[in-house]
Amino acid sequence: MEDKNNKSNFIRDIIDSDIRLEKNDNRVHTRFPPEPNGYLHIGHAKSICLNFGIAESYPNGKCNLRFDDTNPLKEEEEYVDSIIEDVQWLGFNVKNRIFYASDYFDQFYDYALQLVKGNLAYVDDQLSEEIKNTRGTLKDPGVNSPYRNRSVEENLDLFQKMKDGLFKDGEKVLRAKIDMSHPNLNMRDPIMYRILHINHHRTDDKWCIYPMYDWAHGLEDSLEKITHSICTLEFQDHRLLYDWFLDQLDIYHPQQIEFARLNLNYTIMSKRKLKRLVDEKYVSSWDDPRMPTISGLRRRGYTPEAIKLFANHIGVVKRDSIIDIALLDYFLREDLNKKAQRVMVVLDPIKLVITNYPDSQVEEIDADNNPESALGETRKIPFSKEIYIERSDFMENPPKKYFRLSVGSEVRLKHAYYVICTNFIKDDNGIITEVHCTYDPKTRGGWSDDGRKVRGTLHWVSVNHALDAEIRLYDKLFNVENPESQETDFVNFINENSYVKNNKAKLESSLGCAERGTSYQFIRTGYFCLDTDSTKKKIIFNKTIGLRDSWSKKQK
Repeated sequence: MEDKNNKSNFIRDIIDSDIRLEKNDNRVHTRFPPEPNGYLHIGHAKSICLNFGIAESYPNGKCNLRFDDTNPLKEEEEYVDSIIEDVQWLGFNVKNRIFYASDYFDQFYDYALQLVKGNLAYVDDQLSEEIKNTRGTLKDPGVNSPYRNRSVEENLDLFQKMKDGLFKDGEKVLRAKIDMSHPNLNMRDPIMYRILHINHHRTDDKWCIYPMYDWAHGLEDSLEKITHSICTLEFQDHRLLYDWFLDQLDIYHPQQIEFARLNLNYTIMSKRKLKRLVDEKYVSSWDDPRMPTISGLRRRGYTPEAIKLFANHIGVVKRDSIIDIALLDYFLREDLNKKAQRVMVVLDPIKLVITNYPDSQVEEIDADNNPESALGETRKIPFSKEIYIERSDFMENPPKKYFRLSVGSEVRLKHAYYVICTNFIKDDNGIITEVHCTYDPKTRGGWSDDGRKVRGTLHWVSVNHALDAEIRLYDKLFNVENPESQETDFVNFINENSYVKNNKAKLESSLGCAERGTSYQFIRTGYFCLDTDSTKKKIIFNKTIGLRDSWSKKQK
């Protein structure tokens, strides 16, 4: 598979052209500017990989992690910490490259004064609803504010009073004076500052006026000497305003470039809606393993390598589309297949008794950790007279071509011996509780000198050495491809079977030393990851993904 961050795309073509033309002093400086109002999701991962990947691809390239913390109503330090963790987990170094919009609040204010003095900004007394109603439409021009022609002196005085906290929230705003009949609605006297008497997570109560995104965005890029400001397509119509502010101030002017955001089926990509899932307890937390957040994917067992391979593969395009999540899962399986240790875990146990095996004997069986690894590493697992197998691996009346265990049939116990079923026991309710077998001592290791063929291979766990565990089985959170496009509330499409808890599982003893975040392949079942809630007393594994895509089959 291609594991590169330098896959050609139209953005790299632009940058390469700029370098050939010796623009920006041959510098390449990008940024990833999240607002700390929630946890990052898989869509942000694409932008992270793009911006940081570009910076890594060019000599002396730089990428800033910049927090667009201009709205204290929604922002929290918790989100800042989670974003830093996510970017670093994806493998990108942010040391000495963390910035905040709030670092520039004084400079933003000085720039605003510059526009006010140039009669290019004014204080408006209209309420937000009035401003909205007078903005006009794509067909009809907007209506000038009755306060648009205030004098420069009056605007300077009012803006200072806004800064000094002499007005209530929403009582006044500062607007750019552009053109209320402009065909681009973003150019119709956009709001630059609003009044918010609220504590900011970094500046405390120093400010009660806060810059709007369109005003702050370009200034931040300019102050940080960003060369290429890479945004998603929803900011394409805002580019004209981005350019206007920088041109009027006559300051360093980066180039804004837009690309299509990542949309996945069977999920949502709105932080507002994801927050609702958390707040209304549809999920346990932002890092619930069913969430498309980077922290949720990490907790479920997704790897940064798989995410980066996926982001690189889908590429960078100019048109929005919906990507099949099966593609992400493909890269995940490819990655985990190479690195995940194979272990034996029985999810629905039934006891198998080997009647001719010595009662007190315990053997240590050699087991491959990963046949895909060239290291050839093995581990020791205990084998004894009584073992657990999957209930589904025995049938009283098997159909044709059933190659697992039934009376009279012979199967291979993984890494151990051949066994033949001789009998079984039922309880008073007719439920099978024990399967009895005999073993062939000459087949240790799972093969025979006489060359007889045994088609079925079963995994198992020694009864006396088994560890109890809680297995959390996860599936897609939504049962429709595009829950946001439906006419009804998206929460109505939550998959009721997206989380199932299994408390019956029996683990091989080696998993007593498993580490949080480590991925394992449960043989014949799928990939699982030790959960962050797991303890020595209560072992918890999350299902990451099955060995094959079972969801697609369900939908047919």
